[in-house]
Amino acid sequence: MSELSIPELSLVVLVGVSGSGKSTFAATHFAPTEVVSSDQCRAMVSDDPNDQDATSDAFDLLEFIAGKRLSRGRLTVVDATNVQPAARRSLLALAKAHDVLPVAIVLDLPTTLAIERNAARPERSFDARAVKRQHEQLRRSVRGLKREGFRTIHVLDSVEAVAETTIVRTRLFNDRRDEHGPFDVIGDVHGCREELEVLLDKLGYVLVRDEAGRAVDAAHPGGRRAVFVGDVIDRGPDSPGVLRLVMGMVANANALCVSGNHEAKLVRALGRKNVQATHGLQQTLEQLSREDESFVVEVRRFCDALVAHYVLDDGKLVVAHAGLKEKYHGRASGRVRAFALYGDTSGETDEFGFPVRYPWADDYRGAATVLYGHTPVPAAEWINNTMCLDTGCVFGGSLTALRYPEREVVSVPARATYYQPVRPSAPPERDRQVLKLSDVLGHRVIETEHLGRVSLREENAAGALEVMSRFAVAPADLHYLPPTMSPVDSSPRAGLLEHPDEAFAHYAKHSVGRVLCEEKHMGSRAIVRVTADGTGVIHTRTGRAFFPAHRQAAVLSRIAHALPAAGVWAELGAAWVLLDAEILPWTAKAEAMVRDQYAKVGAAARTSLPATIGVLEAAAARGADVADLLARTRSRAANAELFVDSYRRYTQPIDTACGVQVAPFQLLASDAGTYQTRSHQWHLDLADRLVDTVPELFRSTRRLVVDTAEAPSRAAGVRWWEDLTAEGGEGMVVKPFDNLVRGPKGLVQPSLKVRGREYLRLIYGPDYTDPATLARLKQRNLGPKRSMAVREYALGLEALRRVAAGEPVWRVHQCVFAVLALESEPVDPRL
Repeated sequence: MSELSIPELSLVVLVGVSGSGKSTFAATHFAPTEVVSSDQCRAMVSDDPNDQDATSDAFDLLEFIAGKRLSRGRLTVVDATNVQPAARRSLLALAKAHDVLPVAIVLDLPTTLAIERNAARPERSFDARAVKRQHEQLRRSVRGLKREGFRTIHVLDSVEAVAETTIVRTRLFNDRRDEHGPFDVIGDVHGCREELEVLLDKLGYVLVRDEAGRAVDAAHPGGRRAVFVGDVIDRGPDSPGVLRLVMGMVANANALCVSGNHEAKLVRALGRKNVQATHGLQQTLEQLSREDESFVVEVRRFCDALVAHYVLDDGKLVVAHAGLKEKYHGRASGRVRAFALYGDTSGETDEFGFPVRYPWADDYRGAATVLYGHTPVPAAEWINNTMCLDTGCVFGGSLTALRYPEREVVSVPARATYYQPVRPSAPPERDRQVLKLSDVLGHRVIETEHLGRVSLREENAAGALEVMSRFAVAPADLHYLPPTMSPVDSSPRAGLLEHPDEAFAHYAKHSVGRVLCEEKHMGSRAIVRVTADGTGVIHTRTGRAFFPAHRQAAVLSRIAHALPAAGVWAELGAAWVLLDAEILPWTAKAEAMVRDQYAKVGAAARTSLPATIGVLEAAAARGADVADLLARTRSRAANAELFVDSYRRYTQPIDTACGVQVAPFQLLASDAGTYQTRSHQWHLDLADRLVDTVPELFRSTRRLVVDTAEAPSRAAGVRWWEDLTAEGGEGMVVKPFDNLVRGPKGLVQPSLKVRGREYLRLIYGPDYTDPATLARLKQRNLGPKRSMAVREYALGLEALRRVAAGEPVWRVHQCVFAVLALESEPVDPRL
């Protein structure tokens, strides 16, 4: 039994004459979807797998399919004769274009066997001369496969060898997806050993020293691993000391290290290659000349074995010396290695003699975090989910690391300027406030922490752009949009569409033991971002400014004065907060809707229906049979009065200095972090402190805790809802007490609304309680609404995580924009 090793991601080219058993070999060792057959492609384009006239079109199709698979990172096997160099040349070009390794598996079997097999297949028209000619071409070219560019070549020269073969798929050297960290990714050290030791100590590593007192290893008691982004040598005072420490950490599995361009150059210099000893290489060679020869040999071996990049943590983290754009992640080619070592260069040089590099991070849109160095920057900053960690330690700056997955930057200052820079440190590669149209338009897939991938339709994004561009506040001020809220399942009770029992049953079904029932204020949803100095923004649930500028400034100023008095700034250690709230009265934002919709309906009904009743009563007095119609009209008139009463109770002005009240119910985020893991009780208690501080501005939210498994507790929740709605309240919102909850099937609904019978007249119309209408409404489909609510919830949480982490505007706005885009899905807006 012989094993043939092939990379997990590669283009496997089968080479053999017709009848050598390539298709059987492919079917035995590879999945049907992995094999692209020339015969099948001929059949697709001509309905005849043996139609040689269709060969050109068939191979166009074959290469197209293979290219699509390789672009998606899928192993691909080409089943064709491939005995001619010209046929293989296009396949090698395909592998190169997609940065995958080409593998040749040659089936060099006796021609007599191939002729016999072809003769036994009546659908084949190959004669013996064609097979012999193919075999001659194979024999002439097999010795040149390595020169052509194949990285791995396997030759099977007997039936027994084919039968005994097994395929072993090997991971690429850069594939460390099974390693999940946590990691400490360290920027360019450049021979600054003392600073590296201080940084490792600050990160919590324990240094190990040899008998001479030299650091030869460092281990973290918490199991963390360091990852060096390359360029650990040159320019600094002690490159051998840095190498000794880094090599020891790597040898003892306490660190990983990728190659930098300086390591690559050192390998060539130690191999007696002709290189210019510039940019600090001469200092390193001089320092190494004072070391033992065995150490120098080990240094060359170590540096020569370094890979250009690593893919870690299920593909969520990529480390490369100069960075790496998304399509190169996990690929292997000279082009990928060059990009990882030197960046995306134009071939030109600047006025300082350095290569001109394209700012690839400006256009990066990948889900993986990319950490790199190479080009010094004044400070480590996020650019599109990438970060340069070279903060110029050797030039007198600092040595920087990023804790992953915590995304915490840790730095130590340089002790001296060891090397004078030829050019100043590069500025940040992209203005953090810049938002591009391509950031939001088109079909998009957004990675979220709590729900994975959320897809957006292209047409929905176009609709959201119309709203955002015309009406919304500036993207830099728009950090969050609240998710839609699903109602409870329809109640089986007569005369009621919604009832609390359905909310309690829903959460009990999803293993939520305690829920918090919150009073549903009849106000307008608002997101409030306020800083300690009173600046900020107040916007609606669709991103529009809630108040005119002067009134917004007055409200924000009063909120900012209340926060320190309530101890919020001190407790959170924050400089700004983001609040989810209701602003009352309803007419503060909805006056036009009340006037143009509800009031007109009410006025029309109250004017026309009494007159109609009068006519019908007169007709009944004359003996006309209008009793049913008169009863229905009287019912409609009574419903109209209830409708008018419903909206009028929400239009009363509030007599305060601002003319409004704010009812905050959740602290969403601050520059100190996010708070979705804090219970809703914690959030409302914090809101109560604001109410106690400035009662004329803030309004409390009444609430009740219900145990979904206890009948008396559920009954108390029902009575509480009945009391709220009897007072004229809108109803209540039921939420998991613990806030963010993941059930057996994923995220549970963040909240369910249970609206009162009379409030629902505003939603469904004055006559919705008529038995026939109510029966039809109870058949409503809540599935799409609840799916949208969970997706919007996950996107909102992701936006909050990104803004709290200080990520750039486009990363935050991508999630905010997506919430508004989802609102364009075909879901009944009355739900």
